[in-house]
Amino acid sequence: QLQLVESGGGLVQPGGSLRLSCAASGVTLEEYAVGWFRQAPGKEREGISCITSVTGGDGTYYVDSMKGRFTISRDNADKTVYLQINTLKPEDTAVYYCGALWNPGVSVCSTLPRYMFWGQGTQVTVSS
Repeated sequence: QLQLVESGGGLVQPGGSLRLSCAASGVTLEEYAVGWFRQAPGKEREGISCITSVTGGDGTYYVDSMKGRFTISRDNADKTVYLQINTLKPEDTAVYYCGALWNPGVSVCSTLPRYMFWGQGTQVTVSS
């Protein structure tokens, strides 16, 4: 059973950067598409980015409004998918989640929250 654990969140000043981690236990993530999402209080969970399975080509996709400041990457040796966030803004304050879906050989992934496995989230607070 795949288990995901997010980490790397915290309190950061506007303009700062964070790298969030989505670590897998139980299995490797190579055959999984992984997506990053966030949910602010009172709002729906919104997609940020996703990365296809390794056998699907490790392609990356971003929601249009998230292009430029967010970068998703994978480290298969560490069974981890990362989300780098630069130039943080107060409106980036949210709980950030990663989701995973077993999807070997598929060269696309979804930025909709339709993933089978989820982590517990990591809080990101951007404030001066």
